[in-house]
Amino acid sequence: MTASASGPPRSLRSRIIALAVAAAVLTGVAVAWTLHAAQRSQVRGHHLGVRPGPRAAVLPQHRGGRGPRRPPPRVRQGRPEAAARHQPGASCERFYAAGGTALCLQRRPGIPPKSYAVDLDDKLREKRRIALTGIPNRARVSASGRMLSWTMFATGDSYAGSSFSTRTSILDTRTGYLIKNMEEIPLTLGGRRYHSPDVNYWGVTFTKDDNVFYATVSTKGKTYLVRGDMKKWAATALRENVECPSLSPDNTRLAFKKRVREGTRNPWRLHVLDLRTMRERPLAERRNVDDQAAWLDDDTLAYALPGQDGRKQDIWSTPADGSGKPTLRVRGGSSPSAVRR
Repeated sequence: MTASASGPPRSLRSRIIALAVAAAVLTGVAVAWTLHAAQRSQVRGHHLGVRPGPRAAVLPQHRGGRGPRRPPPRVRQGRPEAAARHQPGASCERFYAAGGTALCLQRRPGIPPKSYAVDLDDKLREKRRIALTGIPNRARVSASGRMLSWTMFATGDSYAGSSFSTRTSILDTRTGYLIKNMEEIPLTLGGRRYHSPDVNYWGVTFTKDDNVFYATVSTKGKTYLVRGDMKKWAATALRENVECPSLSPDNTRLAFKKRVREGTRNPWRLHVLDLRTMRERPLAERRNVDDQAAWLDDDTLAYALPGQDGRKQDIWSTPADGSGKPTLRVRGGSSPSAVRR
């Protein structure tokens, strides 16, 4: 599908709603994540609960003038063993939740394997399912829950090498407007309209207005941060060497992974870019992070790293100002997202 010159209609008014999902209250914010099931590469994400407690926990809804309902169980900071537990349900390889909406990227075995983007409501009930091709890689939901974006590997399975191709899509859940592939968006690079068959996009993150977005574009062996506009259907490259941007809740900063080492499969380090000054700062996490980091709040970032003791991944966090040190938050976790009540 070729995107039209005009983007979707104006954004839906923001809703404040807590999502029924893997959850813990952490510094006043609910934190959702998916877990890797034992002996499987997929993760299960249906009615996830929090230890201790034998049953799944559901976060309370808090809408408009309604008062808060019964609070969810709490997890103490610094207690990584207090992790979400999974129960049977939908299997997601990538997951993200915000504004009463969740996005689950699934991959099913077969010849060939089948992949899907599944749009879920605040109780994780399926609203729509979109068939995809490729390997699920990135998933994002705008703060209001209106805009969904996902990236699939069309070829390859890592950004570390040069032989990969991506396909990034955007869905407006309010209108049903679907952009199957962002590659057709008019791109301005170096002040000129840019055309190249090797252009790839990934890692979309939306501003509060559900119109402006940031993403990564790669071409000719380089990566760039782009700022896009859905209504104008145009994108402009802002700076080089930015991958997997993630916009802070206050919309003033972008977390991203920056290539700091060449000739290695572990090339990246997390940085934060101030959008006002365009100055970047490396974070305390010095290990290689191949993830689109998620903001738990305006001061803290969460991300996945390879796990230990047979775990595929663990969830870590680090301060967004470069201070402090990384903290293990969830053993065996993946796809962190903050769900604000």
